[in-house]
Amino acid sequence: MWRTKRSTVKGYFLAGKNMTWWPVGASLFASNIGSGHFIGLAGSGAAAGIGAIAYEWNGMLMVLLLGWLFLPIYVASGVVTMPEYLQRRFGGRRTQIFTTVLCLFIYIFTKISVDMYAGALFIHLALQWNIYVAVVLLLSITALYTVAGGLAAVIYTDAAQTVIMLAGALTLMGFSFAEVGGWDALMNGYLNAIPSMRVPNSTCGIPRDDSFHIFRDPVNSDLPWPGVIIGMSIPSMWYWCSDQVIVQRSLAAKTLTHAKGGSLLAAYLKILPFFVILLPGMISRVLYTDDVACADPELCKQICGNPVGCSDTAYTTLVMELLPTGLRGLMMAVMIAALMSSLTSIFNSASTIFTMDLWKTFRSQASERELMIVGRLFVLLLVVASILWIPIIQASQGGQLFIYIQSISTYLQPPVSIIFLTGCFWKRTNEQGAFWGLVVGLMVGCIRMLLDFIYPEPLCYEEDDRPAVLKYVHYLYFSMLLSFITLVVVVVISLATEAPKPEQTLHPPCPASRSSPG
Repeated sequence: MWRTKRSTVKGYFLAGKNMTWWPVGASLFASNIGSGHFIGLAGSGAAAGIGAIAYEWNGMLMVLLLGWLFLPIYVASGVVTMPEYLQRRFGGRRTQIFTTVLCLFIYIFTKISVDMYAGALFIHLALQWNIYVAVVLLLSITALYTVAGGLAAVIYTDAAQTVIMLAGALTLMGFSFAEVGGWDALMNGYLNAIPSMRVPNSTCGIPRDDSFHIFRDPVNSDLPWPGVIIGMSIPSMWYWCSDQVIVQRSLAAKTLTHAKGGSLLAAYLKILPFFVILLPGMISRVLYTDDVACADPELCKQICGNPVGCSDTAYTTLVMELLPTGLRGLMMAVMIAALMSSLTSIFNSASTIFTMDLWKTFRSQASERELMIVGRLFVLLLVVASILWIPIIQASQGGQLFIYIQSISTYLQPPVSIIFLTGCFWKRTNEQGAFWGLVVGLMVGCIRMLLDFIYPEPLCYEEDDRPAVLKYVHYLYFSMLLSFITLVVVVVISLATEAPKPEQTLHPPCPASRSSPG
């Protein structure tokens, strides 16, 4: 906490721009891997095989794009937040304010809620604590060091928690493979892990034939390969290359070289979730088939309280059933470290964009002291909003929560990705093109999202009578379509209206060769 000047905007929100490559890389990884990963990714492995790892390995490429393509532009522009970059690039305030509000919406209702639900679920199963007690305690501690220490405290604790997370997860992986009998036993056992009670004459509880394939059938599978390559990359580009939570860590690096080193470290670390989270989730299905892969709605409701399925309990079941008492405590620390590292990152970044992009817009003469107070108070406001959101998370029952997250990212993030992409790499993009591209893209995305909530995907024994746009257009294909629509609107309106001013498109010379950016 005391290593940076926390009383200044640069010290509090950018850790004094003095971070070396290894805490930046560790913080990028820890901010990304939350308790939602341990519950959700392991659950996806248990339910459908290795396909979901495509999200992680896609992120490896995107974090490198951040370091080598996007970051030199952001650093040269001298910005603190991503909406601030849009304001400098396009002029005007409406695109900046629009993206700020959208980002805060995505943070509160997806990132914070998922991580809190997953962490609280684990603590509830492990310690039998009341979910509210567990979450209030966790949020109080995370808010305390986020408010007190700013980004420097968050990055250093993230680095420490990365070590704890990897130590615990690698330990559990070793126990899991020893118990199941190795890789060959996992491959054979997984395809035969069919629960004893199933709905007759249905596909319920039967493992997918393509469980060990990442690139799956382009028409009939759950993750079609063209969608994995293109449709997944566009929301992923928003997350890794223009989301405040991720980019802020890189902007805190002392030089561009250190920022690139951080991206490289994070990319190497992203290989690990396949081995330490997803494969243990699949092993959990092999070892505890009737519980983790339950296929009868009534039985599932008894086992985990969720008639849709209990695959989200895969990782927790493994921890509670397989590990001896002391190591169970270590995994408890791992889950809490994962939860805290994600929450602190989101709290700090959300307070940064609220303070610098919303508050400063309406209070242009605000002093540094006022901005510091507002930033800290907004973290406390986020904590209260997060606690009030818990009943809704509980009502979602977790099983639908991760579908909800995927739909939010696929329907809301592509338009923002396209705006940043064209803003950074096509000089002719102007404010009108960017704003209306964002508006049209988000309207189309929200319509599809509403349809998804009105017509949820049927269970394995039900007939699919959803509208054709939901039944035949996979959400990853929709991501491609949405990106294309946004791009067309941006290009057409930009070309039909006046070109941006030269000072908006000419970034200062890239500071890669200097000892310190700025």
